Amino acid sequence: MNLPNYLTLARIVLVPLLVVILLTPFSEQWFGISGYALAIGIFLAASLTDILDGHLARRRNQVSNFGKLLDPIADKLLVSAVLIVLVEKHLAPAWAVVVILGREFIVTGLRSVAAADGIVIQAQTSGKIKMWAQCVAIVALLVAGANGNPPVSNFGWNLPAVFWEVAEVQTAFANLASLSLSSNDWKVFGYLVGRGFLWLSVALALWSLYDYLRFFMSENNKKRKSVKDALIEKVIANNSKPAN
Repeated sequence: MNLPNYLTLARIVLVPLLVVILLTPFSEQWFGISGYALAIGIFLAASLTDILDGHLARRRNQVSNFGKLLDPIADKLLVSAVLIVLVEKHLAPAWAVVVILGREFIVTGLRSVAAADGIVIQAQTSGKIKMWAQCVAIVALLVAGANGNPPVSNFGWNLPAVFWEVAEVQTAFANLASLSLSSNDWKVFGYLVGRGFLWLSVALALWSLYDYLRFFMSENNKKRKSVKDALIEKVIANNSKPAN
């Protein structure tokens, strides 16, 4: 064990604490502050460890297979837990969360299959971009729901094509035009940002899934080719031996 791995483990330990703070009055009763505010702080701190552990591992030359395995698991636990809570709080649509979590299960299974074949699938660039899009969506939606309720009453079919039909959104833009924004208007705009990045996360989840599948197929084909070439060389070597 090394410091980068301890930081990754710390991120995992923060997950149940984050869920308790968001779903219970623990923060208000013990610290006298909003659970959403404390949750945002903890989530940002946990996200920071995601940057630090990788940076320290590379800088100290402490990159390990254990860290490669544990880091994506910690990320998935953190994001999955908060997204499920957001559905419970009516701040995120269930279908979007199902798509994102479904992608996570598929990639995890793919990594297991690849590991069995001796192939290590590290985090792809598209996956990292997706992770940051999810972080922006989560923080924005937590800020928007800081009073315990979503700032909009209904988002229709939860599709981006109809968001302007929501009464609170129309009011917020009307107040923006007259430069008389209220606190709820700011929450509405935060909610729009959060939902926008959530939709972006869904698109990136599908894109990164394709990237991981393509990488696995490419590496698997390379391995099969190398095995085939080795067998051919062995056969040629055996055939070239002089007969006794």
